[in-house]
Amino acid sequence: MFKEIQRFDQWWLRLLLIVILCIAISPLVMDYDTLILSRFELASVILSILVILGLFIGFWYIFKLETTFDETGVTYRFVPFHIKSRFRSWAEIKSATVRKYNPIREYGGWGYRISFTKRKALTTKGNRGIQLVFQDGNELLLGTQHPDKIIAILKQYNIPINISSK
Repeated sequence: MFKEIQRFDQWWLRLLLIVILCIAISPLVMDYDTLILSRFELASVILSILVILGLFIGFWYIFKLETTFDETGVTYRFVPFHIKSRFRSWAEIKSATVRKYNPIREYGGWGYRISFTKRKALTTKGNRGIQLVFQDGNELLLGTQHPDKIIAILKQYNIPINISSK
């Protein structure tokens, strides 16, 4: 069994959080006499920035991708979009491709991505994933930071695997 929990915790997101925090507290440390803003305007600016900061922190901690590969199949959940976990049995999986992907070009970024075709991607960071092709023709790309562990599990359950270096 293999379980992976991924979050949006890239270094550049942390840097952005620090910048937003600095902007939010800057009016508090500035000299009020030199500011053009009234106290009401200053309070509304600080409140707005703190709300944005709160949303950003909430996004950072709430959003996560949970994947589990076990003897029954693949279970995945992208919080908060999936309230309950989704499950696909080994019998439903036609093949799998372990590959590098371009999140911006292929899916428009990271996160919960769906398309009008039968493709879906659930990613939080990086550019490595497991592209599962199901018997019904649907495809699901699950981002992972541990493709080697998943390859071993897929081999154990006789899922045809392609390994792409792209």
